[in-house]
Amino acid sequence: MRPDATDPPLRVLFFVEGFTDIRFVVGLSTICDLTMVVPAGAYKHSSLRARVAASRASIRVHEIEGGRLAFQLRSLAYLWRVASQFDVILSQEMLRGSLNATVVGRLRRVPVVTTMSMPALEYFQCRRERRQIGALSAWVGEAIIRGLLAINGRLATRCLALGPYLMQVAARTCPRTEPGYYYGVDTHLFRPAAVHERAVLRQKLDLPVNKFLIVLASRISHEKDPETVIEAVAKARANGLDAVLLNLGGGYQRFIDLASAIGIRDASDWIMGRPAVHPMRELADYFRAADVLVQGSLEEGLGLSPLEALACETPVVATNVGGMAAHLGAYAALTPRRDADAMSRAILVVAALPEVARRQARRGRDYVCREWSREKAFAELRRSLVEAATGTSQPVTPGEVAA
Repeated sequence: MRPDATDPPLRVLFFVEGFTDIRFVVGLSTICDLTMVVPAGAYKHSSLRARVAASRASIRVHEIEGGRLAFQLRSLAYLWRVASQFDVILSQEMLRGSLNATVVGRLRRVPVVTTMSMPALEYFQCRRERRQIGALSAWVGEAIIRGLLAINGRLATRCLALGPYLMQVAARTCPRTEPGYYYGVDTHLFRPAAVHERAVLRQKLDLPVNKFLIVLASRISHEKDPETVIEAVAKARANGLDAVLLNLGGGYQRFIDLASAIGIRDASDWIMGRPAVHPMRELADYFRAADVLVQGSLEEGLGLSPLEALACETPVVATNVGGMAAHLGAYAALTPRRDADAMSRAILVVAALPEVARRQARRGRDYVCREWSREKAFAELRRSLVEAATGTSQPVTPGEVAA
């Protein structure tokens, strides 16, 4: 039976093991009666608590105290106690947190929908590649991750995997995998800027007006590859491009320090960092003001930042890996993994042929509007949750999702 205006709202328990994005939380709150369970420490010390409060979204938040083991045990007890009060449990990722959700869901006969927005095993393997862990730790960690993926894949009602690459990854362990879109892209907020508007935006954001502005929006993490981006921009500058590189990810000071650590002597002249900005407000203006967004990665589940940049008709240069390799080839310049020379050449082409690059990005915006809009993301999410809760197939149109 399809829900209508007289039906009670779908009661969803959103179970978060670590961090999540305010864009997803706010959007989810518009399609259901939402309760969110979070680790108290991560929630307190991240920006999420303040952003949830500022959003004024209708959400009940239950914070669970304790470190990793304590959270695992206490969240298991909490889920066991309250699971039957909800129509469906939505659990983030397919790791230890979802183990609690899928086990309790199976025993309590409550459907559990898991999500996958990152390839957990492949991301973990990047730690070994970077020599952050030894061989024994890598073997043990991989075994645990494989086990969690297998158990959760077997017990989950369905898994929503972000994009074509992660669909393949998730389907290895969960036969009930279907497309997921996370929070999608707000194509009304992430929109193109004319040339004169970009200059105004740069003045507003205190950015150099007459430089070639390259933005790297990702955080500094083991699966990212900021070193190659820095080296590529340095090479482009050596070839005459008057470029500056701006990092907007969390831990931007580490990014600035990294440039010095890899031997870039004049890094302070052209590398800038800003704290991570609110993704539902300021971020779009940075993308609209940029000449190009560059995304360097060792592994990537999808690449939402490149999609947001393309929605602004800002050209994208990205590593040809994972989710970006799976769907961005027609809309971005993709370069081989850890190849600073190739990335530098791609940046120079964008600078030399800006109109050609922006025409390609314009096709990218059409693609984002068609396949990755926020409206589609939450319409599809609502459909999946309703189907899981009722065991029926119920089409939902984007117009049913609150703007």
